[in-house]
Amino acid sequence: MSSSFLLKAIVIAAVIAMPSLANAGQPFDARAFQASQAAGKSILVDVTAPWCPTCKQQRPIVQQIEKERPDLVVFEVDFDSAKDVLKQFRVQYQSTLIMFKGSKEVARSTGETDPASLRALVAKAF
Repeated sequence: MSSSFLLKAIVIAAVIAMPSLANAGQPFDARAFQASQAAGKSILVDVTAPWCPTCKQQRPIVQQIEKERPDLVVFEVDFDSAKDVLKQFRVQYQSTLIMFKGSKEVARSTGETDPASLRALVAKAF
């Protein structure tokens, strides 16, 4: 196997993987969150941890919902390192999803992995 073949295979694999990364939400940023609230946007705050099996189940569902609703703003909060943000949102567990419409919290869920239930949670902000 030539090195150029291997390089091409790696590039193709990276291109195939990129769409799944494109809609992975953005790291929580207080200013961006407040600006989204002020603009009256539908916002999903996704509290996640890399070691959490439930979070891993939620991730592809949340990514699919992002594709279906391009006007949804998603902020990811790292459960292990963003303790101040967890306190702000009164979150005690990873795999917590919080929906906002503007500045109003409209729904909250912890540990939910059913796609229909997650779509219903998001729909409450639209």
